[in-house]
Amino acid sequence: MPNSTPVVLKKVTFSLPFGIGGVEIEPDPTERNAAWELYVELVTRVAVQSLHPQEGLVREAMNSLYSLFGSTREILRKAGPKVGASHNSVGGIAIAVLNNGLRPFLSKWHPLLQEWEGQKPDGTSPQAHEKAWDKEIVARGELDSLRKDLEQYANALAEIAGVSA
Repeated sequence: MPNSTPVVLKKVTFSLPFGIGGVEIEPDPTERNAAWELYVELVTRVAVQSLHPQEGLVREAMNSLYSLFGSTREILRKAGPKVGASHNSVGGIAIAVLNNGLRPFLSKWHPLLQEWEGQKPDGTSPQAHEKAWDKEIVARGELDSLRKDLEQYANALAEIAGVSA
């Protein structure tokens, strides 16, 4: 019977987007567990799943991305200070992803979409109204770019947790 216990890694080295750059981390069990929880939160959301042009809503994707702030905070709080806040720690990486990756995207696109949503005529579906938005294609393009960066982050979390991505 195969062993389902995650591989315990000594040192992990990878490169991350959002200006984080190269990271070398020697995760302890607390960091590995936090990385696993962050990984699960990330890969089970629209955040790292492609949003094809005729599928879903940009609003749903933004809500999913925004919810990562709360879940990340909760995971880091629960894990405690052992996850760290430095560049080479799970906590520091997670905080940098939120502040350097998600926050700029959401700060730009949330108010623009919210303004457009406020102009929705009665009787128009949210999907039809969003499709009529002149910025929808650009927003989806930037969302896809962000998704690729978040996928790189998710792969790093999987590596830290000692599981295959």
